[in-house]
Amino acid sequence: MKNYQQLSNDERYPIGAMRRVKFSLRAIARELGRSPSTISREIRRNAYPTNGRYKPLHACQMARGRRRRARQGTCFSGYVWEIVRSLLRRKLSPMQVSGVLKRFRIVSISHETIYQHAWDDRRYGGDLHTNLRQASKKRRKRYGQYDSRGRLAGKRPIAPRPIGAENRSRLGHWEMDTVLGSGKACILTLVERKTGYLQIAKLTARTKEEVFKAMMLLTHRHRRRYLTITADNGCEFHGDREIEEELSMRFYFAPPHHSWERGTNENTNGLIPAVSSQGHEHGEAHPGTMRLDRHRTERTSARAL
Repeated sequence: MKNYQQLSNDERYPIGAMRRVKFSLRAIARELGRSPSTISREIRRNAYPTNGRYKPLHACQMARGRRRRARQGTCFSGYVWEIVRSLLRRKLSPMQVSGVLKRFRIVSISHETIYQHAWDDRRYGGDLHTNLRQASKKRRKRYGQYDSRGRLAGKRPIAPRPIGAENRSRLGHWEMDTVLGSGKACILTLVERKTGYLQIAKLTARTKEEVFKAMMLLTHRHRRRYLTITADNGCEFHGDREIEEELSMRFYFAPPHHSWERGTNENTNGLIPAVSSQGHEHGEAHPGTMRLDRHRTERTSARAL
């Protein structure tokens, strides 16, 4: 069965021209490959109100206004939004919430609509947006300023990275990043692109020396399992040459401001509920007490990026 499609603006102008030369509705429908009832309904709904004539420009404006008004307001019930809010507070991303609702045939809702709902809630004083990953991450505009972040000569760009890293067909290709905690402390995260296997080490400071020591700690057991590492342009990764020499692997840098080039790592960082046994943030935890809340991480397992 052929799916119905609404008339386009390009079709309304021929309708107006054929009406002026007295074409019948069936003749217009035949010329446009449409049903006569479609043409009849178009003329009846969008005719000029004073004289009943069909004017294409006015018809386009009428159709556009009708479509805009039809999209105002939500078509989702309060029950659906309660489910959405509950899932967001369980740290699922809007895309995962959308997938869950569709999988269990509750409702079909896009992740963009869920994002918009969270930010609308913030506008009215709500705190739903705080459950979005990296929602509290501070950003500042740098228009017209010299950007000195991550300046290092001789960086290896991401473009020549092996095909096995791009299509996840081979083990041993990793992405690396740091997650800032309280004060100067932070953690180093290392994610394998094919399996999503995650390694974490605590840093006392976000420096290239601390990153080098953490890398030696994480990789000392299986150094042959590390073929490439891709990082962002943070200064803490400027010890790339030393890491390459020690591990006999290749170090790549994603372009500045292109976090999607390291989507696996960025998404995993949003999933990490790193807490101490006392419930403190990872920046305050003793190195021996930091752990991953495994059940919470599994519940929010992400789509590979």
